[in-house]
Amino acid sequence: MNPKVLVAVLATLSAASPAGVQAQSVQPSRTATHEAASPVLVSPDDWRAMAEAGDRYPMFSAERARVEREVRAAMAAGINVPRPRDLGGGITHEQHKANYKAIAGAGALYRMTGDRAYADFVRDILLAYADLYPTLSDHPAGNSPVKGRLFWQALNDSVWLVYSAQGYDAIRDTLSAADRRRIDDDVFRRMARFLSEENAPYFDRIHNHATWATAGVGMTGYVLRDPDLVDRALNGTAHDGRAGFLRQIDELFSPDGYYAEGPYYQRYALAPFIIFARAIQQNEPERGIFARRDGVLLKAVDGVIQTSYAGLLFPINDAMPDKGLTSEEIVTGVAVAYGQTQDPRLLSIARQQGRTLLSPDGLGVARGVADGLARPFEFRSMQLRDGPNGDLGNLVILRQGGETGQALVMKNTQQGQGHGHFDRLNWLFYDNGSAVVTDYGAARFLNIEAKNGGGYLDENDSWAMTTVAHNALVVNETSQFGGDWPTGETHPTTPLLFEVADDAQIASARLEGGHDGVVVTRTQALLEHPELTYPVAVDLLRVRSAAPARFDLPLHFNGHIITQGFEAEASVTTRPVLGAANGYQHLWVDARSAPGDEARSLTWLLGGRFYTYRFSASAPTTAMLVESGANDPRFNLRREQALIRRMDGQSSASFAAVLEPHGAYDGTAETVTGATGRIVSIEQARGEDAEVVILTLASGRTLVLAVADDARSTGRHAVRHRGQTYEWTGAWARFDRESQS
Repeated sequence: MNPKVLVAVLATLSAASPAGVQAQSVQPSRTATHEAASPVLVSPDDWRAMAEAGDRYPMFSAERARVEREVRAAMAAGINVPRPRDLGGGITHEQHKANYKAIAGAGALYRMTGDRAYADFVRDILLAYADLYPTLSDHPAGNSPVKGRLFWQALNDSVWLVYSAQGYDAIRDTLSAADRRRIDDDVFRRMARFLSEENAPYFDRIHNHATWATAGVGMTGYVLRDPDLVDRALNGTAHDGRAGFLRQIDELFSPDGYYAEGPYYQRYALAPFIIFARAIQQNEPERGIFARRDGVLLKAVDGVIQTSYAGLLFPINDAMPDKGLTSEEIVTGVAVAYGQTQDPRLLSIARQQGRTLLSPDGLGVARGVADGLARPFEFRSMQLRDGPNGDLGNLVILRQGGETGQALVMKNTQQGQGHGHFDRLNWLFYDNGSAVVTDYGAARFLNIEAKNGGGYLDENDSWAMTTVAHNALVVNETSQFGGDWPTGETHPTTPLLFEVADDAQIASARLEGGHDGVVVTRTQALLEHPELTYPVAVDLLRVRSAAPARFDLPLHFNGHIITQGFEAEASVTTRPVLGAANGYQHLWVDARSAPGDEARSLTWLLGGRFYTYRFSASAPTTAMLVESGANDPRFNLRREQALIRRMDGQSSASFAAVLEPHGAYDGTAETVTGATGRIVSIEQARGEDAEVVILTLASGRTLVLAVADDARSTGRHAVRHRGQTYEWTGAWARFDRESQS
């Protein structure tokens, strides 16, 4: 929107600016005002509706009671606005974090109860900040490239501004003119200037840190009735649309609502996107912010829910494995999305979250749940395209059996900026409510000061981001793109195939340039069969290299090993380290087989269910059982196990495998059923331009997945093996044949 038009829109929110002397160091725009006026982020009618809701809607009244407890405890403790000193998790960090929550909560409670004590509490905290903030320079701790004033990194200052602006808006009209001017100028305007004008390159980035900054500055602009701040937030410091909040919506989400940095940071970025978008919708509905790019922000809410299993987000890229749908950001996203769409499926997620917001949208959620409108959320098989235009890869999710059934996740995305890991064509598998084939996520103890101030550990670079820390092919013991993420940004993954049928779901993708002269194609499928209790995951990876190389294919798994289906020498008296760099220095070798070309297997137990992984390859391989934790004197790494399949001296190779869930173990009843899988062998065979993976079942029947080298093929293919001919047309086929005995 043209700034002149924006001035006219905001002029309806306030009277003309009163006369008076402004703070010399921070000048508001000519159209800004210190005049008292009703709240602009939530309408007076909506505040009245929330006040009148009382105890009619249990979820809303429970949230109100929770906020009341927190705010009353803060009030009893007294005003505490310390001079910043600590990193994340430290005393001053946590106090400033608690303060913005108290400001937001007390502001809402004032509007709903009319109790002036809440408004006075917000006033007194903010006046203390008005004393402190003008005296601050860069935070004294940490090594963030953009330090904050209140916090060790500017990101946290932005978060403070987003939430504090909401609380301030709720009580601003209760203040004297002098107090309002002090808080406007010495807290909010100063902080907005610091985040935008004084750190323009940071503010104008296309990144989640800048999303928080633009949201904080934009909401401050609405609250202070300052259209220049609003336009700066929307269109960047140059006001030309080449940066700012709107550009971030356009650049950071794919057309399907997938966020470039992955589900964990999609969760984190969702809050500023949704909160600021809601403020825009409230003040400038003509923008149609929630309709922008075909409703991409609402798609992002659906997408982040879809990228979860049993309530926890897929931990790809820099991610904490315990973050899930109950996080504050997703609670916010669900409430606002429901307010925009009235989609009853979102109510089932809200019910699972067990809470909502003290907001008009939160009230709507609570009313819908109380009225029994919730419908089950459909966790479905899908591909989420990556990149602004949807052409930089995809994240594939193949599901069967609902929210806690089987889920195969295939990461065929772009790099994901600096938080992206070097794990293209990585995969995860979930079943029976648990992560079976796993991803380490990030090496970080969030906000635990003793662990690097709660920030990312050195081991995030030396282990968690490396290719060997994932279920992706490693070439010559080096990570993809040489461990350089800007290089990775220039090499997107190429999706080749995604199809969902009644008894077979399949996806395929290719990576070129992950290692010089190497092309990797991976095809994965979720197959069902009447003789199999659960769907099985079939994996076929093909690699071509310009020169003979060492290929390592890890499988990181969760559970207790039951049967080791191959001969291996165990490391009993010593525990050798697998390598010297690129993550290998963090792996202990517990057992190692001799090279062999026979198919092998490994069975483990997890959550009362057995899992058998059968694997083969086109050339002799060594099987190694390893565990993370080597060269970790500060005990920063979790101890997690993996199987690594190693092939040496080949320039063209293929690896095949199948993962079969089966049986049950009940420790209470002391019963075991189905401890041996129904698949008894795996074989692979090549034709001229295709390959087949042959699974022989206990009955003698064979279940076969046939895959063309060209996953976009529409031609005919044939592979012959042990007197059988497999012929098909197209990229892939499934065969189910009787025993030939």
